[in-house]
Amino acid sequence: MNVSVQRNTPHAEPKSLTAGVLAGLVHLLFVALLVFGLHWKDHPPEGMMVEIWTELPKPVPEPVKTQPPPKQPEPQPTPPKPEPSKPEPPKPEPPKPEPPKPEPPKPEPPKPEPVKAEPPKPAPQKAAVTPPVKKPDIAMKEKPDPEEQKKNEQEKLKEQERLKEIEKQKELEKKKELDKQKELEKQKELARQKELEKQKEIEKQRELEKQKEAARQKESQLQKEREQAAQRQREQAAKAQREAEAQRAAQQAAARNQVTNEISKYKAMILAKIRSRIVMPPDLPGNPVVEFNVTLLPGGDILDVRLSKSSGHAVFDSAVERAIHLSKPLPIPPDPALFNEFRNLNITVHYRE
Repeated sequence: MNVSVQRNTPHAEPKSLTAGVLAGLVHLLFVALLVFGLHWKDHPPEGMMVEIWTELPKPVPEPVKTQPPPKQPEPQPTPPKPEPSKPEPPKPEPPKPEPPKPEPPKPEPPKPEPVKAEPPKPAPQKAAVTPPVKKPDIAMKEKPDPEEQKKNEQEKLKEQERLKEIEKQKELEKKKELDKQKELEKQKELARQKELEKQKEIEKQRELEKQKEAARQKESQLQKEREQAAQRQREQAAKAQREAEAQRAAQQAAARNQVTNEISKYKAMILAKIRSRIVMPPDLPGNPVVEFNVTLLPGGDILDVRLSKSSGHAVFDSAVERAIHLSKPLPIPPDPALFNEFRNLNITVHYRE
């Protein structure tokens, strides 16, 4: 494959503003990473262990070495454990002087390897070189003052008492919180009991209302039954009264019928007796009718006879009046109560029957 490149082709230059913005962003990002990497986690300062030497160590002559021994790492002091957070951390105590630690034994120098098949040559003796004296990190302090030590102990005791007081205060607050919690539980229990008693009272009231409602319904049913019984009694009494009235009416009607029949019977007997005494005039035209009003006495005797309606024929009127007088005493019923029906008797006589 052949690739041809045009050397003389001009390249487009990037814009200076865009390049500047990108460069600024890269620098800002780099600065942010540095700041975050240095400050993303803070550790409390670790404690330090200091060795205090009462006297300088004596120089030890080093033997002739063919090879320098490896350095032994010094023991690092164990950092103190961080105490739990407290309202007020105690003040750090001044470090107490510790007795000098014995110098750790130095490791033995390694043995020189044997030389192979070469005759021994006398090694040149090196002059004994005195190693430089190692200075202690911190110079020995003077012996502490007893008064200052006593003062430090008093402060330490005060700090311990203060811590105890804080612990005691915490215990009291915890106890108060527990008492408050118990009081709240007690109040809740009392509220529940009151609610239960209120619910029971409501249920009891409802039961009483139900019993009262049942008693009212029962009383209403009894009242209704009493009213129905009274209504039936009234209806029966009214029925009996109607039946009695009907019976009395029937009896009265029967009595009236009997009286009417009796009256009609005696009126017919009176009229028959009067007609038997009439001397009819012959050859009267038509069928003339005459009416007389007769007043009777209790025995049937005639007290008075008056013409109330003439037939238009004086002969027929005179013949009927004579027949009424000749028919006395007229037949009347023996019951004195019926005499009122015959006291004023209206007699009508037809010429032709």
